[in-house]
Amino acid sequence: MFRCVLCLCVLGILISVLCPAASGAATQPNIILVTVDSARADRMGFLGYHGGLTPHLDDLARQSIVFERAYAQAPLTVVSSATILSGTYPQTNQASELGTPLPGTLPYLPDLLRARGYRTAAFVGSAALDPRDGMAPGFDRGFDVFDAPIQNSFRVGGGCGAKLPGDQVAARAIKWLSGNGGRPFFLWIHLSDADASCRTSHDRSSYDHGVASADAALGKLVAELRMRKLFEDSLMVIVADHGESLGAHGEDSHGIFLYDETIHVPLLVKMPQEQLAGKRVKGRVRLLDIAPTVLETAGVSIPSQMQGQSLVRIAKTNPDADQSAYARSDFSQEAFGWSALESWRAGKFLYIRAPQAELYDLVADPGAGHNLAQTSKATLAALAAQLEAFDSHFGDLRGKSATEGLSSSEMQKLASLGYVGLQKTASASNAAVTGTDPKDEIATANRVLNALASISEGKPDRAIAVLEQAVAAAPNMYLAQYALGAALAEKQRYAQAIEHLHKAIELRPGSAWAQYEMGASLVKTGDFKTAAAHLELALVRLPEFREAHLLLAQCYEHLGQTKQAQVEKQKATR
Repeated sequence: MFRCVLCLCVLGILISVLCPAASGAATQPNIILVTVDSARADRMGFLGYHGGLTPHLDDLARQSIVFERAYAQAPLTVVSSATILSGTYPQTNQASELGTPLPGTLPYLPDLLRARGYRTAAFVGSAALDPRDGMAPGFDRGFDVFDAPIQNSFRVGGGCGAKLPGDQVAARAIKWLSGNGGRPFFLWIHLSDADASCRTSHDRSSYDHGVASADAALGKLVAELRMRKLFEDSLMVIVADHGESLGAHGEDSHGIFLYDETIHVPLLVKMPQEQLAGKRVKGRVRLLDIAPTVLETAGVSIPSQMQGQSLVRIAKTNPDADQSAYARSDFSQEAFGWSALESWRAGKFLYIRAPQAELYDLVADPGAGHNLAQTSKATLAALAAQLEAFDSHFGDLRGKSATEGLSSSEMQKLASLGYVGLQKTASASNAAVTGTDPKDEIATANRVLNALASISEGKPDRAIAVLEQAVAAAPNMYLAQYALGAALAEKQRYAQAIEHLHKAIELRPGSAWAQYEMGASLVKTGDFKTAAAHLELALVRLPEFREAHLLLAQCYEHLGQTKQAQVEKQKATR
């Protein structure tokens, strides 16, 4: 008998050593992260809205911890999603709407969970989050399945591209759930119904309809989880990546300004067994805190590189205490060449660091309509000092070269193509106090972004007229130069397209899409040698982009390089 017991003990130890994921799987909760694109906090019933747009979210709120004052770290989908999934500030994760790859060394939620035995899957409704097409390179790390819409519309950067309705995204996720096989899973669903960035119409009725559609899709998902007996024991986090301006402060959609319309977002955390159900946290929290919360609940060690803290601990220990909340947008600098913006929320104040500083008392002035920068200089100085101290933790980012991140071989290839004296940029923390203030140019941003939406809607002629005016007034505006070049290529005006794409590459030589569009245009003119060089540069950052491989294969065939052409065809097939 003793010998049998001893054998069983040894066997148990061997199983736990050799199969650690299996031994812990029984206690690991399933994790569902739902990000709702562009959903404003003031559209949520559980946060006081009476328009009835979110019945399913409101029902879920009764079973969740409600965070009344959650703040995004960026008003953009790619950057904010990187913060949510990595638990790091934008300065650390370096994500960008213009295709900057997510660092492979960055702690990443799906990667950490898969290492602990989780099955991992992402179902996203926006091509802006598709790593294969170069919008969000590196985001598929750690995912067994990454399902994004096939990019079948014009690729213009800045978030425009193919989208799937929320009900279709939910249906794909539900189909995946049916084959999960009993192992714990991490499921990320991104619903983009409310996102107005690629629509020329920014009316409130369309926006509200999008919020309601996303809510309905969430309702279908929750119903499926309940039917499969997966709801009760799961951890669910429902959050908006950012909000939507809808004309507030002059901004049509989102991406530039850091006021509450785009930074204050809804956040729910439904714990396993509905722990802390109905608890309302009034203190200010950050989306930075989501990844540590998930890891702690799953029993996974939180990497020291993560910069947030557990939301559950906040809810249990000090739910009414405010954290200072930081946000930034580099999009105005990267896309338009203006100043970047930073914001700092502390106490009742919002401080925005810009060439024309802004200070608001959000208790007395929740709409941030009365700038106190000139009348409350002591408060302004105190908050500015706090932000300066915060920024100092990330080092001096000032005066980055436009060629930052390019390898020596890429630099040599660019030089051989005639790109010399590439421009300096100031995409840094302190760039927010120099250059053109986006407040002065928001009408231009609206026109350019609406032009991108026109292209996405299949109306390049309308866009060309607007973009030609924009580049005539401001030749160093990358996004306008790139979009104009690509729109002209759509109209088969290749010589003109090449001129504008050349300028776009001068401004952002690391832009894979500018390189691709240039290569595609040169193919049409018969310059296969130069086209191949640009396509090779594009594929450094778009290694899974099928169309680029096929075009490069075509170039190699025309150049008599049959072996290389065959390799590119094989890559396209894979």
